[in-house]
Order: sequence, then structure tokens, then C-alpha cells
Amino acid sequence: MPMIDTASSPCDVPAPDAPGAFAMAGRPPARRRPMRRAVLALAAAATAAVAVCAAPLAHAKDLVVAHVYSKTGPLEAYGKQTQTGLMLGFDYATQGTMTVAGRKIVVLEKDDQGKPDVGKAQLAAAYGDDKADLAVGPSSSGVALALLPVAEEYKKILLVEPAVADSITGDKWNRYIFRTGRNSSQDAIANAVALDKEGVSIATLAQDYAFGRDGVKAFKDALKKAKVVHEEYLPTTTTDFTAGAQRLFDSLKDKPGRKVIFIIWAGAGNPFKIADLDPKRYGIEIATGGNILPAMVAYKAFPGMEGAAYYYFAIPKNPANNWLVSEHYKRYKEPPDFFTAGGMAAAMAIVEAIKKTGGDSKAEKLIPAMEGMRFDTPKGPMTFRAQDHQAMQSMYHFKIKADPAFAWGVPELVHEITPDEMQVPIRNKR
Repeated sequence: MPMIDTASSPCDVPAPDAPGAFAMAGRPPARRRPMRRAVLALAAAATAAVAVCAAPLAHAKDLVVAHVYSKTGPLEAYGKQTQTGLMLGFDYATQGTMTVAGRKIVVLEKDDQGKPDVGKAQLAAAYGDDKADLAVGPSSSGVALALLPVAEEYKKILLVEPAVADSITGDKWNRYIFRTGRNSSQDAIANAVALDKEGVSIATLAQDYAFGRDGVKAFKDALKKAKVVHEEYLPTTTTDFTAGAQRLFDSLKDKPGRKVIFIIWAGAGNPFKIADLDPKRYGIEIATGGNILPAMVAYKAFPGMEGAAYYYFAIPKNPANNWLVSEHYKRYKEPPDFFTAGGMAAAMAIVEAIKKTGGDSKAEKLIPAMEGMRFDTPKGPMTFRAQDHQAMQSMYHFKIKADPAFAWGVPELVHEITPDEMQVPIRNKR
């Protein structure tokens, strides 16, 4: 980050009444007039110097954005995609200048390791020691809940991307929190479109922390016709799903009608291993929402499986996504993924907000500018809802196709679920 050398700054001309500079009280009257003229001349020069210096200095301060994310840890893949998308988003939104409203964008990377205490310390250091203007992140919902009070303490914006738990913009929310990432309710309402039918019995499989539990709660709240008959929560480190799968099978096998295990899972572990235990012998299907491409390799074994996705690179048709897909192939020789789009959305939101405030990054200017703000993203337009600062956005109802051209199960679009079609509940107490 560029530093101003105050020792040699032309703005440091001493004030006329500075002790030791122009104090002439002990001089005889005959010698005062020439010196008085000198004082006035220097004062004028100082005023001119201030006029020259003040304008550029007022706009020369970098816009420091701290990105607190899982550079390492169980959600490392998600974090790295978000970082890539963030930098691509700043590139796109500033037309390659990395400058907005006369301020150079500087991104500081902070590794939370997927640990709430580490993330909390990293964000405090970013706001306090590094003088970050605002922050983006984190990857984990558990870490996000630890970061929320830090943003409130420092009175600086935290733009949550991609942590999902409803409580982030719900009962744990504060006015400094905005979120471009989708929340559990948006996931749940979109997935209910595919599964909420009369006579459907559902058992859920989720991780035992904020993401999983908030996800299941939101999914249950979104169902109007189908019934959840069992909730299975397993540690995030689970690799052997046998015991959990047996409990799921037992809860569903004797139910009439359609029987579905709905999986809500992030990061390490492969819950789709339960398919190896042959749930089909009981007439049980497996369903889930979208995920990153490596995780969707497992989806290829389930052609026809329905769910809803936050993003898949081939679905949205708009200039930002066209640029992202083209540029990502050009730079990385592969398509952008789930969280790459999210990182880009966060960057585009920041640039739009700073434009609206004329370069002012103070929270008291940004909050009113961002409430109700509509901005473009690779998914199309998003809008920050004023009541809880959650980005209202489309989701995508898909059906999986096993296409030999791709290593993963391809989510083919059935229907774009627009924000107007989703009654996303407001869960905070504002």
C-alpha cells in the first residue's frame, strides 16, 4: 500500500504562528516590517500549498478490502473460488483499472482456516491494524457467526459471501452485515419447488453445525405438502456414512408413496456414498441442491435427479456471466464454478456501492446507499433487501443429465425461480 512521506510533503509548511517558526515577539520594531512581509508571503504560500495538496490527498487513499476466507481448511475449495471470483469481479466492474471513484482497490487476504476463533482475530486485525474499509467473507457459516459482532464493534461493513446460514441475516444479524450469497431459506424454497408434492416423505441428511441445521429448518419451513419424517445430523468430518444411512433407510422404507433422502452437505466427505448401500431396494431416491463441479461428479450417477442450484455456468444469460465464463476459460482453462460467481457478485456490489457514495467508504454512508441497491452480477440483477440486507436473487430448478462430454452430472435448467416467486422470510428483529 502506498504511504505518504509526511516528512517531505509540500503540505507541511509551518503555520504562521508556529512556535520557533515565525515568532517575532523579541525583535525590535525596525526589523519587524520586513519579517512581517515574509510571514505574510509564507502564509500565502502555505495556503496555496494546502489548496494544491488537499484535493489529490482527499481521493488518493486506497480502498482496502479484507477478504477473510478459508484459504486452508475443510472449505478450502470454496474459499479459493470466492477469491478468484472477487478479483475477476473487481477487474470486470472497474474495466480493468482496479479503481473506483478515484480510489485504488487493494485486497488483503486473511486465512480463517475454517475456525471461528481464527476468523474473528483475522477480521479484528484487518479492521484495526490494517485499517480495512470493509471486509468480504467468510466461507463457513460457523466462522461467519463469529465475525458478525466484530463488524458491529468496529462499525464497518462485512459483506457475507458465501456463508449460507439463515441466522447470519436472521437473529444474529446487525446493521453492518450485508450478504450477496444466498441464504438457507433461498436454498430451501428453491429445492422445495422440486420436492414439495402430496404423498412425498423426506428424510434429511445434513452436517451438524449452523449450515446444516439452518438449512434443514428452512427446508422444513418451505414445505407445504411433503412431510419430513427424519433428520439425520452427522459431524462435518464424517467419512463413513453407514450408520447414518441405516437410520435414514429405516425412517423411510415402510412409508407409502414417494420416498426421498434430501442431502444438505458442504466441504469434505461424500454423503452420496449412501447410494452404495442400495436405497433403491426400498424405493428410496436421493436428492440435493447444486454444488461445486468436483462434488457434482457424484451427481452423474443420478440422472433425472431434481434440485435447485445457486449457479451453474451454462445457465445465466447476461453480459457479466458471458464475460466470466469466457475470461475464466481463458485464464484457467476451465469453467467458473459455484463460488466463483459469488465472489464476482460481491466485488460488483462493492464497486456499485462506492460509486453511489462518491468514494466514501464509511459505514454510515454505505448503509443507506446499499439498502435497496440493485446491482448486476453473473446471475443477473440482485437487490439488497432493506430489512435484513439479504440479496434477493434468482435460483435455478434443475434436472441432472449424464452427459459424456462432462465429468460431472450436468444440471439442465427446468425453471429459473425469480425473487418474486420466493417468499423469503425476514428472520431478524429489525
